[in-house]
This record gives sequence, C-alpha cells and structure tokens, in this order.
Amino acid sequence: MALELFRAQGVQQTSMREIAERLGITKPALYYHFASREDLLLSLVQPLVEDGEAALAEEEAAGSVDPRLLLTRYFDLCMRHRDVIAVVLRDAATLLQLDLAARVLDWRRRITLLLAGPEATLPELARVTLVLGGMGDCIALLGDRPDGELRPAVLDAACTALGLGGE
Repeated sequence: MALELFRAQGVQQTSMREIAERLGITKPALYYHFASREDLLLSLVQPLVEDGEAALAEEEAAGSVDPRLLLTRYFDLCMRHRDVIAVVLRDAATLLQLDLAARVLDWRRRITLLLAGPEATLPELARVTLVLGGMGDCIALLGDRPDGELRPAVLDAACTALGLGGE
C-alpha cells in the first residue's frame, strides 16, 4: 500500500496519515513499526539492496562470467524490484537520502568490470555503460509490457549492442 502511494504521489507528497488510512490502521500504530516515512521507504528498498548485493557477490565469486546470464540476472533483478526503483528514481532527494545513488553506481561499476574486464578500452566501457543504462530505461519506460515479450527483446538488444549476438 505504501509503495503504491509513493509511486503514485512521490515520497515527499505522501503522508504517514495517508499510508495508515490506506492500511486501515491508526497513525500511531504505523509509527510503532516505522519511526518515519523514510524508515518505511528504507524497509521497502532493503530487499532490492540485499538481492543486488547477493547477485553481484555470486557473479564476482564465480570466476568466469557468462555475459548473457549476467545481463539476464540484472534484468530480472530490476524487473522484480521495478516498483521500488520507480519510486526512488522519481524523487532524487530520496535517492540521495537513502544513499542509493552511490550504491547503484557501485553496482553498475562492478557489472561493467565483469562484462568488459579490467583491461577494457574506453569504447568497450562506453558500450557496456550504454547497455546497462538502456536496460534500465527499457524497464522504466516499457515495464508495463508482458515480461515474456519485454525480457527477450531487451536481452537480445543488449547482447547485440555488446557484440554477443542474440539467443
């Protein structure tokens, strides 16, 4: 419920009173569980952070990278958490307040290193950067499309842009 309100109205425009009413509880009952709107948002963002860190740690520990599989995992992670990502991206202040901007940039840097390698040239780094940003844009702008259509289209485009070919 809170996530729906945050997505529809923005974090700063959504009051704890509105959230409590939508949940059918009192405002004090909501404050019993969350000290602030930001604490509530953090509880909604935490699964994304945990999933992202776990996926990256697993990829980094694997020793070798299957680029298409890595892109697929990245896409699936973003799709699974697209509502939270949309809320956070809608409000830049929230992104900074939760220190997510630095974390997301770190994830992108780590994924770029996995895909391009430590000795990557500037054109290779640029290509991976464009692919990761483009995948995020596809999810943000086309995320309402059926997953069975969006997923292969985005992954094929990403792999083609990286010179990996389609499936």
